[in-house]
Amino acid sequence: MAICHNNQSTLKLISPSPPTTFSKPYRTTSSIRCCTTSSINAAPLKALTTDPSPVFASVRTFAPATVANLGPGFDFLGCAVDGLGDHVTLAVDPHVHPGQIAISQITAANDSVGKKLTKNPNFNCAGIAALAVMKMLDVRSVGLSLSLEKGLPLGSGLGSSAASAAAAAVAVNELFGRRLTVPDLVLAGLESESRVSGYHADNVAPAIMGGFVLIRSYDPLKLIRLRFPEEKDLFFVLVSPEFEAPTKKMRAVLPTEITMSHHVWNCSQAGALVASVLLGDLEELGTALSSDRIVEPKRAPLIPGMEAVKKAAIEAGAFGCTISGSGPTAVAVVDSEERGREIGDRMVEAFMKEGNLKASAMVSSLDRVGARLVSSIPL
Repeated sequence: MAICHNNQSTLKLISPSPPTTFSKPYRTTSSIRCCTTSSINAAPLKALTTDPSPVFASVRTFAPATVANLGPGFDFLGCAVDGLGDHVTLAVDPHVHPGQIAISQITAANDSVGKKLTKNPNFNCAGIAALAVMKMLDVRSVGLSLSLEKGLPLGSGLGSSAASAAAAAVAVNELFGRRLTVPDLVLAGLESESRVSGYHADNVAPAIMGGFVLIRSYDPLKLIRLRFPEEKDLFFVLVSPEFEAPTKKMRAVLPTEITMSHHVWNCSQAGALVASVLLGDLEELGTALSSDRIVEPKRAPLIPGMEAVKKAAIEAGAFGCTISGSGPTAVAVVDSEERGREIGDRMVEAFMKEGNLKASAMVSSLDRVGARLVSSIPL
């Protein structure tokens, strides 16, 4: 959602669209900027005279769940959380046409999840991202087969599509010797996200990079890694009700206009949130996280019991609580795993009492690594 017009005290908003230069495989302007004075810029990749050869016979990768928006940071703030995520196994397959990819298997703890996902790589999150990386690398001489293991439920608000895309993008890059930069991989993930849920990087960027990530701009893509202090404790209470909230549906309810006062308020809260992450100030982080006046008020009524769940979390001692991504998962911030479990119980009770929804709770820490290689088999 981007401000495009100021009509006295009302701001008209539009959702960001893919930049016209997105189809170009290598972007000289993409960068990752750290919160310190050092920065890493993505150098342009030279056109390959011959397509690359794989360095492994197969690889297995993992990408974590993510919490997008973090309250007032709609479409530009997100973080990765430990414990949950998707796995991808990618292998060189002589039975697959060179330059193409085949999805051989999709598995999930819940069988219905796997059945809902297509094996057509042109319409599958993992397949789209994998094909985008293959195109960037100009892979033409080998075919690949991909197996997707879904650890995340669909429509949960935990970056399910982004985790699949991130794991697949990293898998292709690892298989061919890690030739691409992180911004290249995020662009590949964005291509997938834009096809299935919208052009936003607040899930796929932290899924790939780990930690907290600020999307500074989309065209050109600029990402700022926000480093939460290593010595500080931070836990997320994630409470997921048995209720599906598809991202496209939840984005459709967003306002097209907001008041100037709400714009100023949300900007100040987003700034406070970034500052609190860098300082490791959980009290301020929780306050800012809970203070969105634009997106959450439109989405919360669509998730039965959400407003009561937020109230229960804060009354039980959480520093703050909001909707994770587009929902329906609620996320609360705490400084103790034990306290997090107690608060999670109160949130589960509130979902049942006020929303008549069964829910499950887990306490996760910040995933500072992001998508990574888990194992590999040499050629």
